[in-house]
Amino acid sequence: MLAPAAAERNKGPILAVLREYAGPGAVRVLEVGAGAGLHAAHCARALPHARWLPSDVEPRALRSIAAYAEAMQVPNMLPPIYLDVSQGWETWGGTQPATLDLIVSINMMHISELRCTEPYAVDGQISPQSNVDFDRSLRQSNPAWGLRDTALLRQLAEANGMRLERMVDMPANNKSLIFRKQ
Repeated sequence: MLAPAAAERNKGPILAVLREYAGPGAVRVLEVGAGAGLHAAHCARALPHARWLPSDVEPRALRSIAAYAEAMQVPNMLPPIYLDVSQGWETWGGTQPATLDLIVSINMMHISELRCTEPYAVDGQISPQSNVDFDRSLRQSNPAWGLRDTALLRQLAEANGMRLERMVDMPANNKSLIFRKQ
């Protein structure tokens, strides 16, 4: 089981935001880019009415997710699936967006090409300096990576029938962006 320090540190604040959107009834959740699986296991355990489907594109991550599910014995956490979000939803192993109540993506946008689309540039401004430095290091690693501008994400969402409903400040200068189908 992979155990990123940031995932451990942020699991509580992320769960607090998700509780507001998961509601009391049964919900179907797809986690895109579940990484190590720590968030998936933590959130699925805390939201027993949620049917949590973790996914990732990396084989190492899929193994870690499966290890978390087994070690924590979370009955509502489904086995992880391979999912490449740069491909159309038709390739998502039978998972159709219309069958889902929530799609969750944590710490993925800044290390993915924009077509796949956590700290963000807010209306063109990156702050504090630590995020400016982080953006620079991401872009040096891969020019397609970097902090995404919320204005651009808002435009992309609107072009795809969604709207930015809310931006929640998180620890360590991060934000959660909540998009809703229109």
